[in-house]
Amino acid sequence: MTVKTALITGTSRPAGLGFAVARRLAELDHHVVLTARDVARAEPLAEQLRRDGHAATALRLDLTDRAGMDEAARYLATTFGHLDVLINNASDMPDFTVLSALDADMDAVRSAMEVDVLGPWALTQSMLPLLTAAPAARIVNVSSLSALQVATGLDLGASLRAPAHSMAKYMLNALTGVLARALKDTPILVNAVDPGSTATHPERGDDTDDRPAAESAEGVVWAATLPADGPTGGLFADGQPLT
Repeated sequence: MTVKTALITGTSRPAGLGFAVARRLAELDHHVVLTARDVARAEPLAEQLRRDGHAATALRLDLTDRAGMDEAARYLATTFGHLDVLINNASDMPDFTVLSALDADMDAVRSAMEVDVLGPWALTQSMLPLLTAAPAARIVNVSSLSALQVATGLDLGASLRAPAHSMAKYMLNALTGVLARALKDTPILVNAVDPGSTATHPERGDDTDDRPAAESAEGVVWAATLPADGPTGGLFADGQPLT
């Protein structure tokens, strides 16, 4: 039987969404590849999954390093020969305390775009031969409610902070649609998911109503395991479309 494989970017934090997604996919019999810029931070998490009886590998992956992406793709090609799930979870929020686009630092904007838009775009290109080698691959881009506020200008119940991050997530949603259309004649489905307000940074003082990462991970896993007739090119939260 062919082993299902899933690569998740940004899996360096025990409390992070990426690790929660990796654990849930491992429980669904995927061999999960946990990636981080510093593989020494991902390896203990992979080891924890292995101790729990799951198949897991840690791999260095920097979304600003195209050569490194290609190297990771070669490793996966040699080891597995295909990739069933690509989850672009890694993100950059360099301007967390900034509340207005008029105050945005352009270096922060460039950093957010590099990690949240250009990185997933380039990684998808690098992994495309492996994704097309799988029977029906899924690409999931982890987005944010803030992207909708950029798109609509509406007050959606949260202040628009981190304009660089928010604009990058808006562009990531656009990229999701572009990739879905480019892959429309393949079995590959591409969707974006807003995981909701999630308690992933206890050291930063998460809001009291933030939900556990394991709960937020379910919406990402839903998009990663869609059936053949599932949607593509959309933005979803907990399996429901957002517009």
